[in-house]
Amino acid sequence: MRERSYDSEPPYSWIVYAVALLVAGLLAGYLLASQANRTTSAAAPAPNAAQAAEQPATSLPPVIDEGALRAYRDILERDPKNAQAALSAGNLLYDAHRYVEAIPFYQQAFALKTSDINVSTDLGTALWYAGRTDEALAQYSKSLTIDPTHSQTLFNIGIVKADGQHDYVGAVAAWETLLATTPGYPNAGNVRSLIADARQKFAPAMR
Repeated sequence: MRERSYDSEPPYSWIVYAVALLVAGLLAGYLLASQANRTTSAAAPAPNAAQAAEQPATSLPPVIDEGALRAYRDILERDPKNAQAALSAGNLLYDAHRYVEAIPFYQQAFALKTSDINVSTDLGTALWYAGRTDEALAQYSKSLTIDPTHSQTLFNIGIVKADGQHDYVGAVAAWETLLATTPGYPNAGNVRSLIADARQKFAPAMR
């Protein structure tokens, strides 16, 4: 009986190989593009239950790409030190308003990129939206140890102090530092309005 030969590749194996390369390339491109197109998150007042109930039914969070999220999870299972995959997973969940789920991924990414102020500030903002005010401010403090003049961090600190702690003096201090250290801040007018509003709230207590 003639022995089976394995000298040549099985039929169509090159097609399988090409598809595998294509999928790997697309995932790598998605990882890079998702980070390149994203900026540091700005905090905003977290709505209370009554405010949330008043929002129209059409106000829905973006639909998440579950396939991409699974891909990032798979990468992290094989390589827990892949900071880019952790950050991209966090960004996907954050953008879908799934802040509680985003936090562990941001924490994982920040543990691997402790000098990345954008990761630190995004983690702080996710903590804020998850209702963890004190932890958010603690994380923003870590951001300021990286860059004491980081405009987005200073803006966010003001929001969290004012709306989360009713610390209007502290909020004004953060926003004034922002304006002093970033003269060309694009939303300077909005910051000045926030300062004026906060001063009206703490002025009676100082009389």
